[in-house]
Amino acid sequence: MEFKTIKPLRILIACEYSGTVRDAFKAKGHYAMSVDLLPTDVPGEHHQGDVLDVLYNGWDLMIAHPPCTYLTNSGVRWLSTDPTRWEKMKQGAEFFKTLMNAPIDKIAIENPIPHRYAMEIIQKKYNQIIQPHMFGHMETKATCLWLKNLPKLIPTKDVKDEMLKLPKKEYQKIHYLPPTPDRWKLRSTTYSGIAEAMAEQWG
Repeated sequence: MEFKTIKPLRILIACEYSGTVRDAFKAKGHYAMSVDLLPTDVPGEHHQGDVLDVLYNGWDLMIAHPPCTYLTNSGVRWLSTDPTRWEKMKQGAEFFKTLMNAPIDKIAIENPIPHRYAMEIIQKKYNQIIQPHMFGHMETKATCLWLKNLPKLIPTKDVKDEMLKLPKKEYQKIHYLPPTPDRWKLRSTTYSGIAEAMAEQWG
């Protein structure tokens, strides 16, 4: 019997400091490098700096988590109270668009549901919305995926029914986080179950 050898992919994990997605792909035998302005939380292949420094280095796959502070629908109300956010929103949406249009064969971009002003600049609707509970986590956090040459992510273990038996503050704890210095980090880190599904299905 002849077995087909799967060639390891060169994978860029853009805007990730946690190493969660990077290490999930590494565990599958691929070369994966994360890049972020922050240092990596755990040892591993990481470029600390601007993603544009390495964006055009011949990657097979990119999974990107661009900053969503000024793009997310949940924060759109601040645009009317803080005029300085408009320019920051435009810059954020243009950066998102740069990643989306990168010359990489397969791309997945992860972000919360965007507001309409960001969508007017991005000009491409997301392909899928996923939830942590679809991948074994007893939590809700709607996350959009923009996909290029990749299939939609298939849920691996949906625990929604069990999750809904918990108090709302438990399964929506990401929304109830107190205003601490690490709050933004906790809100932005990819769930391990989602990272493992990406590595298994897209690697």
